[in-house]
Amino acid sequence: MTLLNNHRTRRRRLGVAATAAGLLAALLTAGPAVATPDPGDSPTTSQKVSKSEAAEARAAIANGEIPGHDEIVHSDNIEHLANIPKGTLAGTNSDLAFQGKYAFAGNYDGFRIFDISNPKSPKTVSQVLCPGSQNDITVSGDLLFLSTDSSRSDNSCNSTTQPATEKSSWEGMKVFDISDKKNPKYVAAVETACGSHTHTLVPERKNVYIYVSSYSPSASFPDCQPPHDGISVIKVPRKAPQKAKIVNFPVLFPGSGPDGGGNPGGPTNPGVSKTTGCHDITVLPSKDLAAGACMGDGILFSIKDPENPKIIDQVQDNVNFAFWHSASFNQKANKVVFTDELGGGGAATCNEATGPNRGADGIYDIVGKGDKRKLVFKSYFKIPRHQADTENCVAHNGSLIPVKGKDIMVQAWYQGGISVWEFTNSSKPKEIAYFERGPLSTTSMVTGGSWSAYYYNGYIYSNDIAKGFDVLKINDRRTDPAKWQRLRELNVQTQPDYFD
Repeated sequence: MTLLNNHRTRRRRLGVAATAAGLLAALLTAGPAVATPDPGDSPTTSQKVSKSEAAEARAAIANGEIPGHDEIVHSDNIEHLANIPKGTLAGTNSDLAFQGKYAFAGNYDGFRIFDISNPKSPKTVSQVLCPGSQNDITVSGDLLFLSTDSSRSDNSCNSTTQPATEKSSWEGMKVFDISDKKNPKYVAAVETACGSHTHTLVPERKNVYIYVSSYSPSASFPDCQPPHDGISVIKVPRKAPQKAKIVNFPVLFPGSGPDGGGNPGGPTNPGVSKTTGCHDITVLPSKDLAAGACMGDGILFSIKDPENPKIIDQVQDNVNFAFWHSASFNQKANKVVFTDELGGGGAATCNEATGPNRGADGIYDIVGKGDKRKLVFKSYFKIPRHQADTENCVAHNGSLIPVKGKDIMVQAWYQGGISVWEFTNSSKPKEIAYFERGPLSTTSMVTGGSWSAYYYNGYIYSNDIAKGFDVLKINDRRTDPAKWQRLRELNVQTQPDYFD
């Protein structure tokens, strides 16, 4: 382990037309993606687009339909307060977590800790070099947890890439002591089947339970064998984190087939990912509920017994959802927003050709009581601005903005930027604010944009894959009441009860 400007604002015309995305079309005709949602472990590479697509991107910029290269635009009710460029860690920026006056930013090369006591001027406290995609990050008390979802030579922070076909390879969870924010200490590691793409905390007084999401097994992977139809549950004693261990592997998709009872994907459901695990899980501990975004399925389950979660309902959308990526409850726990990461985060899906219902959010009401509750589809939401065919754009990570009696989210859309939108009426979601940069390139598809955009104690924080750490402030009567809500800690996939 190694410790390591001003932009003009302008109004934007909504709903401008853009070109069809050849990359996306190729992806869809090829069938479901294989274990590539979210940018991968290898360095980001650019992919040339056609001359006509590049010309149309430049024309859209010239006509004011999309921002210029790296230009910042936003709605009048958003302020851009700060940007901290990437530092020592050159890899892909990933997820965020918060505690007190600190923000913790994951990166495929490790993680970075910021002091955000002055949101207009965040300061880097420390940078930790510990490679291993995707370094999904959470915190609880003096502990920090980091997901490793790339096959490594060992569990150290000095490891190198190694094929998953080798039995000695390692993937899983890492645990750090962050009692000294300037000098985090690596204290434990737990290997998990198929690694840890993301993870979710279920914190208790003496222990922290971790739900580990991973997927895409192969008969050639000794530590990732099919069927992989569940999640690893890790128990971490707070006072003895070195004793962290797996305590269960609950099967979420029981079935008689070789891959369990999840979505079979293509050719049965063309263009839909086969369910071989979960991508992301969000828990609502105050309600003993969890929602899982599991490749080809969305699930609702009970976590009354955190070591033994129990499925309540399971849904699929084989028309418009390609890859169930993440989930968010509303505060009353009578709705779930699921995201579809069409194209795996590396394609241009916010264009006219893709349309408003794919690569979008799906809003589901939760109806009924107890174990008879059901997920009922109500509508889709997608940002109302088309992007260039050189911009990777799709629904990604977001959080609630805590306004009592309202359902409002802030959400990242990669190079589509950041959107604040309301779904109080499940059938009629609407955007109320936005922030974005122009394309990183007008000639090539270059992966970038906001990975995670979260609301924490009065401000919006974004971890941009290429541009670094952004701080925004929304000034709007619809969201102003949220400024009075204060949290000591926030891991977005462990949703708090803001009003308890």
